[in-house]
Amino acid sequence: MTDTDHVLYDITEGIATITLNRPDRRNAMSVPMIERLGELLAHADEDPAVRVLVLTGAGRAFCAGGDVQQFDEDGGEGGGATEVDPEAVAEQLRHQELTVGRLHAFTKPTIAAIPGAAAGAGLGLALATDLRIGTPRTVMATAFAAVALSGDFGVAWLLDRLVGPARARELLLLNPRLDGQACLDLNLLTQLVSEDELTRMTTELATRLANGPALTLRYIKSNLREAPHQTLSESMMGEVPRHKECGLTDDHVEAARAFVEKRPPVFAH
Repeated sequence: MTDTDHVLYDITEGIATITLNRPDRRNAMSVPMIERLGELLAHADEDPAVRVLVLTGAGRAFCAGGDVQQFDEDGGEGGGATEVDPEAVAEQLRHQELTVGRLHAFTKPTIAAIPGAAAGAGLGLALATDLRIGTPRTVMATAFAAVALSGDFGVAWLLDRLVGPARARELLLLNPRLDGQACLDLNLLTQLVSEDELTRMTTELATRLANGPALTLRYIKSNLREAPHQTLSESMMGEVPRHKECGLTDDHVEAARAFVEKRPPVFAH
């Protein structure tokens, strides 16, 4: 495991919380952060004790993306080089698959709790989660054009699917600074809560998911992930076997019984 304090990890009652921890740099990404984040995402997805993942940032930001201060000190993101280094391209692709790629493919429900800025690559991390909770202090920006970069960490792909191609072009080309309400209006946030309720509301939502039927939620995510690349018939062909498998579980039997008895179901953990 990568040795760094740039990422914190906790698991409590089935909820794994990953905290980006460079508050002095607004949780801007470092290589140790990316490596450790990738390790923790892989571990949490494979750990049967984890039923839901929460990703957040320490202090007053979520993640400011690339460390622009470090870029300046290095003479630019390319470190002063005059040609693109194929090895650097390969390493960047690996980093993106470890983080945004893994989040997008995560088999369990994921939540981003966004206390402040989510920009650039940090926006990519947020948008790759299933549900996003923000506050009036939440700010989202693509940020790439402002530092003369075209963008990475899947932001263009994610925005195109979340807000549509026209609005994605606006956000990437003009780089507006979106406050919490604007993010909610664009469906970039799932919920908007007060600052002092962010932790409580995130925990409540995560607990609800952690107490849900695990296989069912996993298969719902599979259906949603595959649907955009399939015809309706192909999508239904994938849905039905999963649906039938869920119908054989104790969780389904308990849910049906609870419905008839007019009580909340209690699912297996």
